Amino acid sequence: MNRRTALGMGTAATAGVVLGTATPAMAAPNSGQGIQSPDRTQADQVAAIYRREKTKAGGNWYAYLSVAGGTGPTPLVAVRENPDTVVEAYSVNKIAVATAVLDKVDRGLLTLDQRVDVTSAIVVPGGDGIFSLDGAYPSSVTLGHVLAALLTVSDDTAVRLCGLVCPAAELNQILVAKGFPKTQVEPVANPNRFFLGTSTPRETHDLLQALVRGTLLSANSTTFLLNQLRSPIAFTDGIRRTMSSTDRARIATKAGWFADARHEAGLIFDPAGTPVLTYALFADGQAGADNFGSTHPAVQARAAMGPAFLSAVSGLSNLSVPARRPRMYQPTNGG
Repeated sequence: MNRRTALGMGTAATAGVVLGTATPAMAAPNSGQGIQSPDRTQADQVAAIYRREKTKAGGNWYAYLSVAGGTGPTPLVAVRENPDTVVEAYSVNKIAVATAVLDKVDRGLLTLDQRVDVTSAIVVPGGDGIFSLDGAYPSSVTLGHVLAALLTVSDDTAVRLCGLVCPAAELNQILVAKGFPKTQVEPVANPNRFFLGTSTPRETHDLLQALVRGTLLSANSTTFLLNQLRSPIAFTDGIRRTMSSTDRARIATKAGWFADARHEAGLIFDPAGTPVLTYALFADGQAGADNFGSTHPAVQARAAMGPAFLSAVSGLSNLSVPARRPRMYQPTNGG
């Protein structure tokens, strides 16, 4: 029995669960029952888009999505489907890993310019990322470089490098202290290594909300983390796939995949740089478990959701949080 089965996260996990369709947030858009506020209508549009695409993809979905609630601080829930089910978060939890490391930076225990040694013994062969492609060890990189690789190209070796400066037990304690007891890495025998562990759609959503509200990390660390997730080389196969470079810069996103699971979580910003949609999309049980490309049904579903979500929240702004404009993409030709 694997860890996912032990946690009860197969098809049976959804049996008896009240799906989002039973809640007002998942009602059909423009149902004609009373007058809806513009942002409520946009939340309903997001819900309809989600239902349509996840139904096409099939499998099991665990999701929590919200849109900005006008001038109020509390976002409007658009989708809550199995929101508190504990799932294997896989690489989506790299946001949580980076949060713990940056928390130590904020407390003066680490610095982004301190160096970390990359030895042949710590490199994860194959898999995702760039460190395994170097072919020349040992080398040395800054902690900032490690976090950039962790959050953009989802580097697997970067996870181990983070473990050198923030062991598993400490990492989990930091996340609990910040209010995320179910977003935890899974320790192994080596205290500096861990599996990426678990979360819930609600906790992942709330972590992202805390990030943009400035209650998770310092202003500098918040900017650093968001710059990685909004960068041009951050994940583009899902929500950001069918978008212009300008629109992609409005999306901060992190995907995770392993076995039959395909996940993605992030934020959509308005043109001024305020977050107007927060999404935590966890999916498993679809066809094509050995397909880690863009044609996997769940990944295709998210690719269809992305531009539709962007259109649904067009014109929506968020006056309750500071605007954070992304870095402008400026391609170069060397030299």
